[in-house]
Amino acid sequence: MNAPIIAPVSADINKPQLKLTQLLISVTTIKEAQIALENGADIIDLKEPSLGALGALPIETVQAVVAYVKNTKNAETKLTSATIGDLPMQPELLSAHVTQLATTGVDIIKIGFFQTNDYQPSLDALKSVAQAGTKLIAVFFAETTYPQGLIAAIKNAGFMGIMLDTAEKNGLTLLDYYSQEQRIAFAKTVLGYDLQLGLAGSLKLQHVALIKEMNPSYIGFRGGVCDDDQRNLTLDANKVKAVRKIV
Repeated sequence: MNAPIIAPVSADINKPQLKLTQLLISVTTIKEAQIALENGADIIDLKEPSLGALGALPIETVQAVVAYVKNTKNAETKLTSATIGDLPMQPELLSAHVTQLATTGVDIIKIGFFQTNDYQPSLDALKSVAQAGTKLIAVFFAETTYPQGLIAAIKNAGFMGIMLDTAEKNGLTLLDYYSQEQRIAFAKTVLGYDLQLGLAGSLKLQHVALIKEMNPSYIGFRGGVCDDDQRNLTLDANKVKAVRKIV
């Protein structure tokens, strides 16, 4: 079991938030975006499940879905996010992919923080992108142990939040890697830096109550709201609706 990053920052995650926890649903097509929106999704997340934990969709697909969401009813209350793919922590590579993805008009760009000896060069490269107005989310993986001080460095680089996910889609969730004490400590650290906290990783309906104890800004789903709980199959409208009722 990994030990989450602990920093000398505290936040009372039991205090009521001004905003309720939002529901993020990962989609691959306009049709799936429609299903997600019609059943209560707040954030339409774009990624290709067959290409890894954060597989990237073609730029043209992202652009089309973003345009669709922006032209739907109550569009002003909905957000879009997209991933740049399972890329290594190479500063120029990350910066180039983020810059290209930003041309689609997507609201938030998610960047996987895969294992590396030094995250700072990538953060330095992305800081100017964030300062220019692009909203960035750092995606941590429950299987990985991260160095002390990384959350503070992410805050200093101008990221808007951190999402905790799983890299290996083998049915295990972050609940299998982090004890309740570790989950609360991680959440306090992230929220203590005034960063948004997102939680995902093979989550299903029965996990929501425990996940909500961390007081996340949003909870993300893919496999748990698909046919047969398989992330490579299509969304199940009834499962999205059921999750919406308790998030």
